[in-house]
Amino acid sequence: MNLGAPSETAPIRSLLLKHPREAWLDQKSIGKQWRALGYTEEPDLARAGDEYDALAGTLRRFAPEVHFLPADERTGLDSIYVRDAACVTPRGVVLCRMGKPLRRDEPRAVGELCAKAGWPVLGGIRGPGTLEGGDVAWLDGKTVAVGHGYRTNADGIRQLRELVAPDGCEVVEVPLPHWDGPGDVFHLMSVLSPVGQKKLLVYSRLLPVPFRKRLLDSGFELLEVPETEFPTMGGNVLALGAGKCLALAGNPRTAAVLEKAGLEVLTYEGREISRKGAGGPTCLTRPLARSKN
Repeated sequence: MNLGAPSETAPIRSLLLKHPREAWLDQKSIGKQWRALGYTEEPDLARAGDEYDALAGTLRRFAPEVHFLPADERTGLDSIYVRDAACVTPRGVVLCRMGKPLRRDEPRAVGELCAKAGWPVLGGIRGPGTLEGGDVAWLDGKTVAVGHGYRTNADGIRQLRELVAPDGCEVVEVPLPHWDGPGDVFHLMSVLSPVGQKKLLVYSRLLPVPFRKRLLDSGFELLEVPETEFPTMGGNVLALGAGKCLALAGNPRTAAVLEKAGLEVLTYEGREISRKGAGGPTCLTRPLARSKN
């Protein structure tokens, strides 16, 4: 697979997913794990399967290649959120090292699938470094923003910087706020979603001032998530390419902001697969390769 220059907004060529039947296995397994993993309620596997089938059907319309991670006894419920276990660089996949200890084996499972499929792996983050894919967002083909918070630490960012330096890529470290503490799900992409060419959906109240100024100075148009819809993951939006994006249903004000900026918004129902585990469409997907804009 030729990954090419990383992009968060170009049309998706190859996509990695994990269905809840492989991530969650059965209702008994869900019952044993959901509280420890911080889910707000116990997900229902049957309803989750229906939601996910509909989501995958939408994604297949935009991604010519869709790959699914298999069931793996080393991983748990959160492995449905495939974004976090790996990130993509110009020369290959980087296997992350999860800041959430209960998710530590997820990158290994992704690495095994990469080896089997023949996908290039540039390297992996080693301890004590931590890096989660939800904290990694490419602003352009040579600039990647990485959130420094409870899930991604300074050593993980240093290692990623060393891995992409030979490609002439710059890593911009973005300090993240305490927010609801180390037990909360908070990544850089909780407050920043690339949605189109030079367009970012952001929640500015939680962006560091120097980073926000840099984005504006670099010519980005910042589309603001309405205050009332930040708690319902209004800011978590996946760019599908060609001016289209995918959002969690139930955030009409955010959709209106995106549509006013010239973007078409598709939605999916995610009560089981998104709301209960606090993982939106970017979390549920790991684009492996995108076409040129």
